Amino acid sequence: MSKKGRVMNKYTEKVLNFVKSKNENEKEYIQAVEEVLTSLEPVINEHPEYENLALLERMVEPERLISFRVPYINDEGQVIVHRGYRVQFSSLIGPYKGGLRFHPSVNQSIIKFLGFEQIFKNALTGLPIGGGKGGSDFDPKGKSDNEIMKFCQSFMTELQRHIGKDIDVPAGDIGVGEREIGYLFGQYKRIKDTYEGGVLTGKGLSYGGSLARKEATGFGLIYFMREMLKANGNQTFQGKKVIISGAGNVAIYACQKALEYGADVIAMSDSKGCIYDEKGIDLALIKQIKEEKRARIFEYLKVHPEAKYYENQSEDFPIWAIKADIALPCATQNEITLNSAKKLVANGIIAVGEGANMPCTKEATEYLLANNILVAPAKAANAGGVATSAIEMSQNSMRYYFNFEEVNNKLDDIMVNIFHACQKSALKYNLGNNYVAGANIAAFSKLAKAMKAQGVV
Repeated sequence: MSKKGRVMNKYTEKVLNFVKSKNENEKEYIQAVEEVLTSLEPVINEHPEYENLALLERMVEPERLISFRVPYINDEGQVIVHRGYRVQFSSLIGPYKGGLRFHPSVNQSIIKFLGFEQIFKNALTGLPIGGGKGGSDFDPKGKSDNEIMKFCQSFMTELQRHIGKDIDVPAGDIGVGEREIGYLFGQYKRIKDTYEGGVLTGKGLSYGGSLARKEATGFGLIYFMREMLKANGNQTFQGKKVIISGAGNVAIYACQKALEYGADVIAMSDSKGCIYDEKGIDLALIKQIKEEKRARIFEYLKVHPEAKYYENQSEDFPIWAIKADIALPCATQNEITLNSAKKLVANGIIAVGEGANMPCTKEATEYLLANNILVAPAKAANAGGVATSAIEMSQNSMRYYFNFEEVNNKLDDIMVNIFHACQKSALKYNLGNNYVAGANIAAFSKLAKAMKAQGVV
């Protein structure tokens, strides 16, 4: 029985129990699988033949999971050893594709949850890319450029055995930006003795990167939200108060595009705390602090002492207690708890757009949906980054580059199509505006068709 007393489809229940028993210490991975499987019940009920094909069992098991040690020498001459991962989850519709995350929280569960989500996200883009993810528990914060370079070179020395432009194409994620991608690409090129531009995305413009890639996830989030608001009462961003967690690329460029659409962004955050500026966030200053100085967001007060700063002191981040119309969690997984969701609803929030991967706990998502809050799910709403990565791969293959407007227009079209796919699936199964389920069903339907066509592999 589910928590709501609803009897699950016996097949989805069996597979979920199998995943829980085989991965009992991997809470993030179990959370991601449970969210997908429970929303797929209408489809599974319609297609009983999927059980004979063991379609779900094959989908929740990675094709390949790689774990390796990553030693490097720090500036003090000490040898430090970290653990690296790459999960090649699904190549059903294209080469494995997904970012690399360098953060102390990285473990096998997080890498698997991210890889599993990536399968569905990539399917939604309509582009020929499979799902994968990787990373390490290395933390770039506080490290010198030299230490980061040495770590990236050591990491790529092992990873290069498993990737290629038609095999597996990593990109950036938390802790892996243009600097890290540059070091990784340089080491790959050195080992392979060839220029294989399409093996990594998120590259610098000087050596094969794409215009609009840095902006893509944040812009794409707002394009999806724009369509979702339009479809529900013909609403817009104009005049809406917006709070955005995070201060990386996703948050910064979601803020930029929301401002262009007339929103009033009043709060942003980093891992230490949040800035609340009721006059409106000074985005140019945020960019200076986070992109140029790589400093903490509380330095905002040096220029705007009238703003307020709230330190993160518990799992319920203070930014979610700020009264607003739209919340955009763009930092990390499970940052909106049930308590935070209750605060958002009490403060009159109308929509939540997931810029980060799985930023709401299961209980938080259920509460938001039960209170008729529009939720733009991560696997749909933040797919703009990987979509633009696929566009970068295409440009590398063609030896031809699109201008910013061309890439941005392609991104906009992709996000519009993703929203309509989610909407269509939700309506088909009488789920109203539950785009969380709609996204899962739309992606799964495409993947299931590919899996049936390819046989048991």
